[in-house]
Amino acid sequence: MENPGTQDTETQGTRRFVYDVWSALTLAVDSIRAHKLRSFLTLLGVIIGVASVIFVGSAIEGLSVYADQSTAKAFGSESYLVAQALSAHSLKEYLAKIKHNKVIKMDDYNYLLAVDSDKSLISPDRDKEVDVKRDSYVSELTDINGVSNTIADIRDMVVVDGRFFDDQEEKNRMAVAVIGDETRAHLFPDGSSPVGKTIKISGVDFTVVGVQEKLGSAFGQSQDNVIYIPITAYNRLFGPPTGDMPLFIRARPDSGLTMDQSLDYTRVALRTRFHQKPGEADRFDTLTPEAIRGFIDTILSLVSAIVIPVTSISLVVGGIVIMNIMLVSVTERTREIGIRKALGARKFDIMLQVLIEALLMASIGGALGVGVGALVTGIAGLAFKLKLHITVPYVLLSVAVSSIVGVASGWYPAARAAKLDPITALRSE
Repeated sequence: MENPGTQDTETQGTRRFVYDVWSALTLAVDSIRAHKLRSFLTLLGVIIGVASVIFVGSAIEGLSVYADQSTAKAFGSESYLVAQALSAHSLKEYLAKIKHNKVIKMDDYNYLLAVDSDKSLISPDRDKEVDVKRDSYVSELTDINGVSNTIADIRDMVVVDGRFFDDQEEKNRMAVAVIGDETRAHLFPDGSSPVGKTIKISGVDFTVVGVQEKLGSAFGQSQDNVIYIPITAYNRLFGPPTGDMPLFIRARPDSGLTMDQSLDYTRVALRTRFHQKPGEADRFDTLTPEAIRGFIDTILSLVSAIVIPVTSISLVVGGIVIMNIMLVSVTERTREIGIRKALGARKFDIMLQVLIEALLMASIGGALGVGVGALVTGIAGLAFKLKLHITVPYVLLSVAVSSIVGVASGWYPAARAAKLDPITALRSE
């Protein structure tokens, strides 16, 4: 059975500790209030450091979301690209792909349609920038895309007015077009529906059959100043392709295939087409949304690994400032400390007082830094039209670092104050 006297001793010890902490906290608050300007200037380094970490973290997360959205706009969620050379980590690698890989031609597209169209949706993608006209209105440097009618399903395109051109119009090389929202605004500024009306592309009349939904920009390029026309009409207008012709491909929804499985079938078909032996590297290049996201995530991770520590340096600087101010504070209160020690204050009491004051200052700076970081993040998000949001991990990182900075910066001044000789301290003026 536990001794009642031991329980009383433990209870008194707990009460004494709580009293000491509360007293130290009260003294710390009084000290900060007594030197408001000095305290604010001391906290400034911590505020800037925490705000910087919060903002940089939010920017990195926001850019990651923006990259995912841009990839979905440019590719679709489950589609992939096939071409001669699509990605490379260096100029040497790119030139090696150009030398080794085959140029994708219309014949290769037709071959894939013959052997793989029951499993996958396939569309060529030829593009050219030209000025498009309607009466006196001009849409400058509009991106004309020669595609198959399947591109709408491949890239999850949404037509908000009218429809996309169909297979029969594509086979008959009909001059029909689906225009982007920005192109619509340039050619039909009165806001009227362009469906059924005529526009001129390189001097040839095309009938507008649909308007694509507004997409905004992807990777800094507008996705709305665009016109989609049948690949057959494109080839008749601009001539057959002489260089590489990328192909957009996606597994048919009714095939039950995943994107990776569809890609495997496409690779097998093209390897057969190019008479490749087992073990030989593909003589074509492929690009998936996952590959793009992976590359972007790698870049952002590198940026985070470099920028976050750099911005955290200001927290260290803030900690050094707190340490200096606490040393000055200890010097100013030497006589006070001597009186407290003469009246029975322990080294622990003196050390606790200085530590709590340093920790309190760092914590206040951290809280203000989070608020400033959130404000800057909100303003930057509105200014650059990015969805920036505060993330919990970066907030916890900032608060944890600022707290550690507070303890670390207060430890030496606290230890120095605790070691003061009461007689010497009482003689101090």
